[in-house]
Amino acid sequence: MKNLAWHTKLALAFLIIVPLWFVIGALGTKIGLWSWQIGLGFFAFQAGIYVLGLAALVALLSLILAAIKKPRSRVALGIAIAGLLLPAIIFAQFVTTRSVAGDNPIHDVSTDTADPPQLSPETRRMRLQAEANPLNDYQTPLREIEMFASLPNEVKIKSHAQIINETYAELAPLPLGGATRDDAVAAVAAAMGQMGFADIRTDAEAGRVEGVAETFWYGFKDDVVARIGEAEIDFRSVSRVGRSDLGANAERIAELRERVAAQIGQR
Repeated sequence: MKNLAWHTKLALAFLIIVPLWFVIGALGTKIGLWSWQIGLGFFAFQAGIYVLGLAALVALLSLILAAIKKPRSRVALGIAIAGLLLPAIIFAQFVTTRSVAGDNPIHDVSTDTADPPQLSPETRRMRLQAEANPLNDYQTPLREIEMFASLPNEVKIKSHAQIINETYAELAPLPLGGATRDDAVAAVAAAMGQMGFADIRTDAEAGRVEGVAETFWYGFKDDVVARIGEAEIDFRSVSRVGRSDLGANAERIAELRERVAAQIGQR
């Protein structure tokens, strides 16, 4: 370290600062130091862009200075190149995330778009206390829902039901087959436990199982409910915050359905 040029030390410092910046933003949100709007909006997409730009600028300067200095230092060149690659990779991830958000404009997904499973009063109270997103009617066009106002017109004219049927056409209820409702309730609760859900609650009489899924980095919570009917199981997963779920709810339902199917011997 003592033999490194000042610009190489600065580029190396940013190689440490950049990932640390985003980790602090994410974990600070998860443990409640600040809101998700600050953790994701400020740390990642607002100030984060400037941090990436400054890191790339420092790395570029360091690369130029290391390249013109004789004899050239492979270590200095390597650090500078790494300092350029890291912001580029993270920025590319931002672009990918934006594209994925555009492909998945909603955050409430169900296998039954005509009559989605309803959350229990207890879960609704938890969502209210957490100032979570409101639960919207699946047949209402998005243009009539305030949080979707900035979406493109070709998306806003559609309802939740239309988007789910078009985007997640592979999602379907799970037939009970020969399993009893009690078997299904137990299977869903077990599958939620396997997936790491918290606050798993069962109501065999109502044929309902609920749990809370939480993301690792930001601690985003999604409420998941399974409705066990006489012949099939329907699933619903709805995020508490954010507009787009980046496809997470549909993926979660697909995994949960697969795990339950394996336990009750269905597909």
